[in-house]
Amino acid sequence: MRKPRKRSFQELVMENKRQLLNDRDALEKIEARLEQKRMGKAE
Repeated sequence: MRKPRKRSFQELVMENKRQLLNDRDALEKIEARLEQKRMGKAE
């Protein structure tokens, strides 16, 4: 049996990004969090 190859950090980031772009709920949560941060800095 072959040993599974370890993925590089870059590959993991790209996979995570692809999953997030396909997940509307997660995207909306991230956008809401970013908006709150912006509002906090504006005050």
